[in-house]
Amino acid sequence: MAYPMEMVESIRRVEATRNTRVGINFPRLTPDEKNALLETYHPDFRLSKKREIRIGANRGDLAPEELVHLLESPSRLDFDRVDIKRADFQTDVLVIGSGGAGVTAALTAKEHGAEVLLATKLRLGDSNTIMAEGGIGAATLPEDSPSIHYIDTMTGGRFKNIPELVEALVCDAPFIVDWLTNLGVNFDRRPDGNYFTHMPAGHSRRRSHSIKDLTGLEIMRVLCDEVRNQQIQVLEFCPAVELLLDDRGQCAGAVLYNFDTEQYIVVQAKRTLIATGGIGRLHIQGFPTSNHYGATADGLVMAYRAGAQFIYIGFIQYHPTGVAWPEQMLGLLISEALRAQGAQVVNVDGNLFVERLETRDALSSAIIRECGEREKGVLTPTAMMGVWLDTPMIDILCGEGTFLQRFAGIQSRFEKYGIDPTKEPILVYPTQHYQNGGVRINAHGETNIPNLYMAGEVAGGVHGHNRLGSNSLVDIFVFGRRAGISMVEKLGEVQLGAPTLEHVKDHERLLKEAGITTGSVSPMLLPDYRFEKALSTVDHARSS
Repeated sequence: MAYPMEMVESIRRVEATRNTRVGINFPRLTPDEKNALLETYHPDFRLSKKREIRIGANRGDLAPEELVHLLESPSRLDFDRVDIKRADFQTDVLVIGSGGAGVTAALTAKEHGAEVLLATKLRLGDSNTIMAEGGIGAATLPEDSPSIHYIDTMTGGRFKNIPELVEALVCDAPFIVDWLTNLGVNFDRRPDGNYFTHMPAGHSRRRSHSIKDLTGLEIMRVLCDEVRNQQIQVLEFCPAVELLLDDRGQCAGAVLYNFDTEQYIVVQAKRTLIATGGIGRLHIQGFPTSNHYGATADGLVMAYRAGAQFIYIGFIQYHPTGVAWPEQMLGLLISEALRAQGAQVVNVDGNLFVERLETRDALSSAIIRECGEREKGVLTPTAMMGVWLDTPMIDILCGEGTFLQRFAGIQSRFEKYGIDPTKEPILVYPTQHYQNGGVRINAHGETNIPNLYMAGEVAGGVHGHNRLGSNSLVDIFVFGRRAGISMVEKLGEVQLGAPTLEHVKDHERLLKEAGITTGSVSPMLLPDYRFEKALSTVDHARSS
């Protein structure tokens, strides 16, 4: 057994309580209980960990201090090495980022007749999307409807969602599933040929469409192949470092930086879309993260300098079931689909303390409380703490072999460390997973800056203060397609003036006038782990 002896005693208690937990569900939280739990234990409510933004469109708003540090840092751009009047590329549509939202927008714009250039920080497809396990939420069953999906989403977002965005999300969702299927995505099917669906936390219907536990990987395989088939030009290892504006305040493209040649690349574009994803690699409040290596808030920083407006920027999602042991897998996401199949969340004594399908914010808060105030967490030799996700319950409740059939990817990852999730529980603790807020958009992905669009996690408003599981994948494809279509509409009417970087210089002037110095430059581009150490989960639990 790979678990150290000090954790084995707790596993024995978990095993001893399994028979008593069959068919038992912990009572759901009432609205008042849920609000009290969030306000006391959820990291979003730790105001001491937030700072006021002192310059820009959201001046006076509170945001995570790690993000504010970047927003209040000068540009990493070397102005002396860039001649923005000499474009290296000119295109109709520039897409920045090659996750699900970016490639969808690029394919859609190309489909509608635009010349498209796709720039990405790493390789084509490297993104949070490729690691998504759970599925895509869409009302495709007879007992479901977009209206019910709408109500669930608004409730999960604490009714802070922008209604027009939620309406677009749920109404387009069934089309997105069909669109992906027609491109060649092999969603799981039932014996009768209909989609296999499961019910993620916070949803009231079975509406999550998956491909085992490798949903994002399969979708991105298909979409990246389609990008190549459509011969869309892709610049890999070329992150954007600043947006270009023209002398009338319109977005006019971006300045990229080639990691290989260490040269700047000037791209002039009639329409620009940012789809750079979230901020996980900032490790807000020291939490581990499930995010990919490039999730460093670059899109937020560039857009904010250009005058874009944020919404709900202080709200971060912590997925309740990130791996807490073995330490080599710290923060790796364990899909909500396991809980939908029957895996239970239990404490050191093997006792239920929360309903397994509570919304992510509530379940994360309950785990933090269990590990902190109640002192019912499981301590690891590396000072991490967590609770058990009792995965053997899946085969007990659904039949032997179900876990391996549905979650082969998770099984394989744990077997490398001598852990068999069909026989042993998995130790979990909340991990920073998603950026609920972002740049405010309308239902077509437009921002307050002419010709600048956003799609995916970098955009805010659709999920309110908390995102439901399976709504992120449908979000990126719905708004990636909507933005792709909108960018091409009236493209011939776009008249750009002279390109400029004056907005970047104005930002640095404001920093100087306010006496703000950080010792850093931004955007970050890549995280630096040489001198930083994430807090242990013991620290997180105690700080609540």
